[in-house]
Amino acid sequence: MNYNFSISELNFIGDRKVNLKIKEKLNNYTQNKKDKDFIIKISSKSEKIILAKDVAGDATAFKNTISINVEVLMNNKLKNNLMILESFNYNNISNKFNLKNYETEIKNNLAETATDKLIFKLSNIQ
Repeated sequence: MNYNFSISELNFIGDRKVNLKIKEKLNNYTQNKKDKDFIIKISSKSEKIILAKDVAGDATAFKNTISINVEVLMNNKLKNNLMILESFNYNNISNKFNLKNYETEIKNNLAETATDKLIFKLSNIQ
């Protein structure tokens, strides 16, 4: 699906992995200039919190959250401020290597979902 807007400038601060995923998805909108052209400033944050522990005090469940704060400028004026929050709860895995890979996958999926929401919101800006 291609929406009727373009992005002439993309600026990122925050979580590098999340930003790379967002950039990858938004790159399609940087090619051809449209009438509705945005300058976008994205600030992202990724956070992992412990939801539950066992009797020994070891973490048994986590929550991974990604928050994206987006400043949308049009004709050099602030047009919109968007906040997108995505989170996912999961259980601990005893194999730390598998846990790390799973968490990377979760982060990518959250960033992708957040970007899809962002694209939809951008398309609705008048």
